[in-house]
Amino acid sequence: MLKLSHVKKTFNKGTVTEKRALTGVDLVLNDGDFVTVIGGNGAGKSTLLNMIAGVYPLDSGVIELDGKDISRMTEPQRAKYLGRVFQDPMRGTAADMQIVENLALAKRRGLHRGLAWGVTKEEKAEFPPLLKKLDLGLDTRMEAKVGLLSGGQRQALTLLMATLTKPKLLLLDEHTAALDPKTASKVLNLTEEIVAENNLTTLMVTHNMNDAIRLGNRLIMMHEGHVIYDVAGKEKKSLTVPDLLQKFEEVSGGEFANDRMLLS
Repeated sequence: MLKLSHVKKTFNKGTVTEKRALTGVDLVLNDGDFVTVIGGNGAGKSTLLNMIAGVYPLDSGVIELDGKDISRMTEPQRAKYLGRVFQDPMRGTAADMQIVENLALAKRRGLHRGLAWGVTKEEKAEFPPLLKKLDLGLDTRMEAKVGLLSGGQRQALTLLMATLTKPKLLLLDEHTAALDPKTASKVLNLTEEIVAENNLTTLMVTHNMNDAIRLGNRLIMMHEGHVIYDVAGKEKKSLTVPDLLQKFEEVSGGEFANDRMLLS
């Protein structure tokens, strides 16, 4: 379970560029929740994921994971509990290393590493079936450098790496936004399959409201650094894009004008 209690974050305090990114977020994710997060630019969506991951220190508040206070843990310390996929397909993998080497690193996340390095026979036997599930032909290219892969292949590999050791929490930060529509759809389908198969607790930021409605069991909407709408179950599944736009206008008193929120 993930629990955020009154989490606040302000950037550039006391300057003309001061930005209150999170203004007191209270949020609970139960085990197995797949929560989609939407909101306009500057709503605090990515900052929320960064705070959970430990990229920035908290101004105030508490973040707990499975009852353990991780608020003061560093980003590397939290990494053994978390899986994360970024918007940029170039992040999350080592371009100059082989596919099999990247997977081996992901499998050993959080474990003590000695001076010896090498991919074991067991790992070489374990990875092809997992890669085959991606249906991208990577199972026959395990020795290829990751830098030679397409954006979609690399993002699918990053998703596999992020979930290889079944993290306590999976963070997806607009992980299909940089892909073409066909590839994005494939990666989203893979995401849905992997999350369901492993019953992963997941927090997924997206600008696409249709995806936010279709995927997961719960949806939250953010505005000006806090959650303004939280819906789950049958009520979520019955939502439409006009419903969400209306809800935003009701709660925030504004419109999604000049925002890059996608309606398709």
